[in-house]
Amino acid sequence: MHPLVALFRQHLVSEKRASDHTVRAYVSDVEELLAHAGAGGRAVTVADLDVTACRSYLASLHGRNDPVTVGRKLSSLRTFFRLLVRRRLASGSPVAALRGPKRARRLPAFLGKEEAGRLLDAVIAPAARPAEDARDQALFEVLYGAGLRVSEACNLNLGDVAAQGPGGLVTVRFGKGRKDRIVPLGAKACQAIDAYLPLRAVLLAGAKVATKVDPDALFLSNRGRRLGPREARRRLNRRELASSVRPVSPHALRHSFATHLLGEGADLKAIQEMLGHASLRTTQRYAQVDIDHLMAVYDRSHPRAHLTTERGPRKT
Repeated sequence: MHPLVALFRQHLVSEKRASDHTVRAYVSDVEELLAHAGAGGRAVTVADLDVTACRSYLASLHGRNDPVTVGRKLSSLRTFFRLLVRRRLASGSPVAALRGPKRARRLPAFLGKEEAGRLLDAVIAPAARPAEDARDQALFEVLYGAGLRVSEACNLNLGDVAAQGPGGLVTVRFGKGRKDRIVPLGAKACQAIDAYLPLRAVLLAGAKVATKVDPDALFLSNRGRRLGPREARRRLNRRELASSVRPVSPHALRHSFATHLLGEGADLKAIQEMLGHASLRTTQRYAQVDIDHLMAVYDRSHPRAHLTTERGPRKT
């Protein structure tokens, strides 16, 4: 690993406390820049990473990456060069004045209330693996009931869920930005967890090597290890087929959680805290989603939503 990349990685992990996914993405972006600047196999120094090299690298991304990806890579480079300037390895940032491509306005994908209900109430047949089916039900109820990211749900431990009246509370540890938060959990999700826990021992027993068992993990794979986000997505796809719901990602359940809360009058600030957003601007996207949904319903349903060419006789 290039010394500059190693320094950047240490900064992300130790100082920024970035998630593993962010560390991998940002480090990969900087490695791409270094590879581009060192085309031909020559060693790259900080002096080689000037405005021309950075512009050339960003220009090479167009056509192969969408504007969102290019913008993220530019953000990675800004963080990288800020570190070099702070460590006095560079006199200034060559990307400070560069602007990313204009992004298309994309609203979060979400399920309607009826769709979410069909997805969560779908019956998987035949129920040959009741332990896995109960785990999946509990997982999807938690994703929708608490608005968790799929990685946050997979990282939950047994002690992170506590009863609170008919519902409960879930403690999300080391969420985005390595921040902890406590989120309410509905009665349906708590009921699904209670049904899953007695069957969880079946999944623990499936481990072939005892040392690889994760006894603290709430959601286990059929080998007794902590369930991963990729497997969670695969299980959701199976549930979509059974419920005839359009294909969505686990993150769409999080979007649905926020959109449905907002549609029922929940406070935007409270939704921000439950989602763990650092900025209210991020949460405000769901306000636009809700407005667009309301407008679509109005346009379909209201008898005077559209102009018509037919007119009755004019009164005199």
